[in-house]
Amino acid sequence: MDEYLILMRLDLITKDAQPSPEQMQVYMKMYQDWVGGIAAQNKFVGGTGLSTEGKVIKSGQIITDGPFAETKESIAGFITIRAKNFEEAINIAKECPILNGPGNSVEVRKIAGVDNTR
Repeated sequence: MDEYLILMRLDLITKDAQPSPEQMQVYMKMYQDWVGGIAAQNKFVGGTGLSTEGKVIKSGQIITDGPFAETKESIAGFITIRAKNFEEAINIAKECPILNGPGNSVEVRKIAGVDNTR
């Protein structure tokens, strides 16, 4: 099986796009159930959420506040999964509850190599 990265993108800065604390609890339960289902199939490798704080470093050593300098849509988190092929990885990603929010997206990328320096 190969490993795939599932990147979850949300609007993390527009005030009206933010869920209430009650909605957030419902969304987190849906997310935990989704990840739990992947783990039950022994296909979950790992993952985490990301804070809204960050910096972007561009060529020429230009540092800007980020990650929202160019867009309000930002990577909110990611998971790594095992799948037999791209089609299976996409089918897993299509069930991500993040996709229930308008404007949200999920990107699936095959992990091309492994860092063997450890």
